Amino acid sequence: MSSWGRNNGEQSPKKNWSLEEARGKLETYCSYQERCAWELRRKLFEKGIQGPATETILAELAASGFVDEERFARSYARGKFRIKRWGKGRISRELKLREISSTLIQLGLSEIDGEEYFATIEREAEKKWEKTKEKDAYKKKYLVTQYLMSKGFEQDLIQEALSALISQGME
Repeated sequence: MSSWGRNNGEQSPKKNWSLEEARGKLETYCSYQERCAWELRRKLFEKGIQGPATETILAELAASGFVDEERFARSYARGKFRIKRWGKGRISRELKLREISSTLIQLGLSEIDGEEYFATIEREAEKKWEKTKEKDAYKKKYLVTQYLMSKGFEQDLIQEALSALISQGME
């Protein structure tokens, strides 16, 4: 039997990492996508590394530029807004969940252009309005508002977008 087949067959997916192995694997993990310290702590915990060793590895990764919380917050906000079309509320909640500081959350949200943000709310409102089969305009407006709020958009901006939509005759 080749060593290739035997080694791969014996490895457990929950295998614990050594400190050197952890450093290398996390460098690779951080290389293909921005990561925050919270995600790395979770990954290290899953692989059996806790306590001071975790903080040492995180400090080394930060010093070598693999982890940067500000860069993560900015990238996360841009990506979730442009790709998933999330609102600032949802992005903010998700960053808080990842233990990103309020200051860095604000820096991340500053990556979102105000005009592009409102245009996205209008587009999302129009798409949802057209898909919603409710006949009663009041109920339909409520359903579209709930949908947009679940995506993290602000109530006042939603109302503004819906008012513009309704005034264009989209009933």
